[in-house]
Amino acid sequence: MSDVSEDVFEFSTDEDVEFALPIVAVVGRPNVGKSTLVNRVLGRRQAVVEDVAGVTRDRIAYDAEWSGRNFTIVDTGGWLPDARERAKAIATQAEIAAQTADVVLFVVDATIPPTADDEAAVRMLRRSGRKVILVANKVDNERLEHEISSLWGLGLGEPFPVSALHGRGSGDLLDKILENLPEARPVVPREAGPRRIALVGRPNVGKSSLLNKLAKEERAVVDSVAGTTVDPVDSFVEFGGETWHLVDTAGLRKRVSHASGTEYYASLRTNAAIEAAEVAIVLLDASEVISEQDQRIITMVIESGRALVIAFNKWDLVDDDRRYQLSKEIDRELRRVPWAVRVNVSALTGRAVDKLAPALRTALSNWERRVPTGQLNQWLTALVQATPHPIRGGRAPRVLFATQAGVSPPKFVLFTTGVLDPGYVRFVERKLREEFDFTGTPIHITVKPRKKNKK
Repeated sequence: MSDVSEDVFEFSTDEDVEFALPIVAVVGRPNVGKSTLVNRVLGRRQAVVEDVAGVTRDRIAYDAEWSGRNFTIVDTGGWLPDARERAKAIATQAEIAAQTADVVLFVVDATIPPTADDEAAVRMLRRSGRKVILVANKVDNERLEHEISSLWGLGLGEPFPVSALHGRGSGDLLDKILENLPEARPVVPREAGPRRIALVGRPNVGKSSLLNKLAKEERAVVDSVAGTTVDPVDSFVEFGGETWHLVDTAGLRKRVSHASGTEYYASLRTNAAIEAAEVAIVLLDASEVISEQDQRIITMVIESGRALVIAFNKWDLVDDDRRYQLSKEIDRELRRVPWAVRVNVSALTGRAVDKLAPALRTALSNWERRVPTGQLNQWLTALVQATPHPIRGGRAPRVLFATQAGVSPPKFVLFTTGVLDPGYVRFVERKLREEFDFTGTPIHITVKPRKKNKK
């Protein structure tokens, strides 16, 4: 693992400090071009763009970079002051994004005069107390640039003219953003207190029954009719000699984008519960076939970066034939998550529920595991020497160095001489798990090919 001196790498060698990137939130009425602007900032088509209002529903974060500065940009759905039902949930997400950002880009359509909704949005943004940059979008030519003076009336100072579609003014806007962004901040360590668990799964798999069994009392309504729980139910529950903050969530039947009415709101709340948790218990019905929806919920947990325990409930209903079939299903349907902690329980009889606390501790301990850089690279050197990357086009890219960029979940960066095959990255991940034991947690591996110094 040599040649490091020939290359340019940017990384922190401080193993004890993790840094949070500054956040830019993009807020505005529906269909003013927020997602198009996000794509322009990212330099790629990442956010979904369609000529229909309301395509973006949730706040979605992306990693962005400009002039050597890294930051997070958050795309939001359209904000309206009198929103109802689903639109109200979308507007709430936009308000949360504004309140948690360092800088807010308030995007308006420069081709029309300011609306009452724009003025209401300004009042909402002022309450957030954040730095707001007024972005006049759809200024596709110089003539339009001279016609945006009416936007001064919004009281946010000088409007910044851009064309997100064509890129006009986007570089100057990015410079303006950087002027107002704080530096990356050290992440404050987690405060001591009960670990937060999200209890998720399809309807009627026994989530509320398990909560009640762990609590040794009726904390949640249990009914044979699926869908009894709609709002997340927060409970402080003591089991395994420890107090846990457990959130029982609504059963998810469909993708959030396909859900409607009450189910849509339940999906949003369940998503929020997972995001707020540190570890998720995904409850599956062991007496039934592992479904596509079961897998979708597991994927939701993985993508949120949370530790994972899979609990097969209703084990009292499983006979020898079903156990054989279930083992086949696990090999086939859950092959993406062989690292998940698995426990067989019965919420009805209390079978093996005492195994949940050790399983949660294992998952959380590995979720927060940090591997010292020296130990990591000593192991990696031996690995790539024993199993080098396959030759592609007459050359094989080499892994030069690695560092752990963060925890919760563990994040690793591989500095290389070229792009690695996805299969080789998966191989490194598998070996990393075998060596350092990341049972119960997803891990993220980023590959950074070198940049040659300019002579």
